Amino acid sequence: MLAVKKKQQNKVVDILLVEDHLPDIVFTKKAFERGNYNSKLHIVRDGEEAIAFLRKEGSYENAVRPDLILLDINLPKVTGYEVLELIKKDPSLMTIPVIMLTSSEADQDINKSYSLYANSYLVKPDSLSKFVEMINQLEGFWFKLVKLHK
Repeated sequence: MLAVKKKQQNKVVDILLVEDHLPDIVFTKKAFERGNYNSKLHIVRDGEEAIAFLRKEGSYENAVRPDLILLDINLPKVTGYEVLELIKKDPSLMTIPVIMLTSSEADQDINKSYSLYANSYLVKPDSLSKFVEMINQLEGFWFKLVKLHK
């Protein structure tokens, strides 16, 4: 059993999770719940929704600007690559760190993600305990060491 730790900062970090696979959504939510930092996970299930969220369109007109984006590659409607490319070409969005969070370990996916200016590339672990460990490390780096753009 994992011990509940005290959250290490007062400010809430807004994270946009772009993921269509329900088990991965559940793992990610549980990992952040067990994490060391205050974060709010906003979830969209496809690339079109991600774009609408980021542009504050339609039902997302009151969406927050995320501090960090976790983006899967294989998404319905609009791929993760297309979402990443849109983010990094848009002056109002390009400073948001985008972490590719995917099951692919293929060199071509890693290389393409970085060529489109992904800030990092993480492969989804296959167990909740490994997922929690990865999210704790992600939080420590992005929420403690890195100074995020405001």
